[in-house]
Formats: sequence, structure tokens, C-alpha cells
Amino acid sequence: MTAQEASVVTYAPVRSGVGRWVRSYLMMTRWEIESLRREFPLIVALQIVIGGGFALGIGLFFDQMPARNALFLSTGVAVVTLITIGMVLGPQLVSNQKTAGTYDFLWSLPVPRTTQAAAWLTVNSIIAIPGMVAALVIADARYDLSLHVSAAIVPAVLLTIGTATLIGYAFAHAVSKPMVTLMITQLLVFTILGFSPINFPPENLPGWLAAVNEWLPFEHMAAVVRAALTDGLVDNVMRSYLILGIYAALSTMVAAWVIGRRR
Repeated sequence: MTAQEASVVTYAPVRSGVGRWVRSYLMMTRWEIESLRREFPLIVALQIVIGGGFALGIGLFFDQMPARNALFLSTGVAVVTLITIGMVLGPQLVSNQKTAGTYDFLWSLPVPRTTQAAAWLTVNSIIAIPGMVAALVIADARYDLSLHVSAAIVPAVLLTIGTATLIGYAFAHAVSKPMVTLMITQLLVFTILGFSPINFPPENLPGWLAAVNEWLPFEHMAAVVRAALTDGLVDNVMRSYLILGIYAALSTMVAAWVIGRRR
């Protein structure tokens, strides 16, 4: 190439803006699904089995379950399926990426960092929502529930999945050792199922533990979804929305700080 030819060479401008973000988001969403192409159907099926099986299994402890308890259990199981995807499965997959050596490759891709988080949130929703629906359908058939589904179910489910995903996303990227991340997820499962008023009323807990749960996200995740599925079972749901919004914002800031350090 001569000097004269070189002088007229032009370079395509770097693409930016909303169009680039959307293309990157679609690409990352496809990548996330493709990376789970073998496990994806199994994960979705497993969530459906766990959600429905848990609703049926707990009922075996009771000859006749009171209607109020059945509502708490059934709606709580639906919430657990939403929470565990974002706060347990997501961090475990990040740990696997770190162990397999693909974690650094993902962050080297020339896409906005926010598209990776948005893509994983989308995949979480695709995985979690079928399990939630199956749990409610099976529980309704088993306990003859009096559900009153309102339009609030859409923001309630999205906020619950989003907050759970952001919390899991934050500590999965903040903790450098995969084994520690796995230990945290196991502790979360133990806490969510045993000591959080998701599947049972808060008054079943000791006073001090009920007070602690008022400032943790789990009870409020259950409250917003339960309020959208039932009538008169939840009071002061706006406080739950506020607390979940705060947790989502704090988790976003932590994740942004951790991701920003990788630049």
C-alpha cells in the first residue's frame, strides 16, 4: 500500500448507543442459553418438579391443612422457585465459569457490561417462571386454593426475580474463591427454607428472628408475590416493595463496583 493509498484509508466508527446495547444484549442472551443448551431443559424441568413436589410433599405432614396455611405454603413455594434461581443457581454457574476458565473470557468480550447482567436476568426469568406457575397449579389442584391473581403479579414477580438475581450476581462476582461462593449458596438455601417466613406466617417465628427477617429481603419477596396472588393475606405491601427496591439498588452498586475493577 502506497502512502497516497494509506492517506485515504478510513476506519468504521465504533458502534455505540441503544442499537449496540440491544444487539449486545441479544447476543449475550443467546450465548447464555447456548452455554446451557444441554442443561437448560433439565434445569427448567427440575424447577417444575421441585416447585410442585415441594407443595405436595409438605402437605403430607398434615391430615387437613387449614386454608390460610395452605395459601402461605403454596404461594411461598412459588416464591422459593423464583429466589433460588437468582441467589443459588446463578452464583453456582459463575463459580463453574471461574473453575472452567471461561469467566475471564466473558469479561473480555467487546460488549457493554450491563448487557451481561441483563442477559442473565432474562435467562433466570425463563428458568424460574415455569416452576412458579407449575407450583401454583399443582398446589391449587391439591389444596383447592382461593387465589385472587391481580395485575400486580407482573411487577411483583419481576422485582422478586430481579432482586434475587442482583444479590446473587453481586456476591458471585465479589467473592473470588468458587468454594466460598458455593458455601454461601448452601447457607442461603438453609436460611430460606428453614428460617425465613416464606412458606409460613411470620408469627410462627420467635420474636427476635421475626424482627431480623423484617430487614432481610426474603420475607418481602414473599409478601409482594403473595399480595398479588391472594386477597387480604398481606398488609403494608408498599413497605416490602420499598425494601426490595433498596436491596436491588445496593446489589447493583456492589456488582457495578466489582465489575468496574476489572477494567
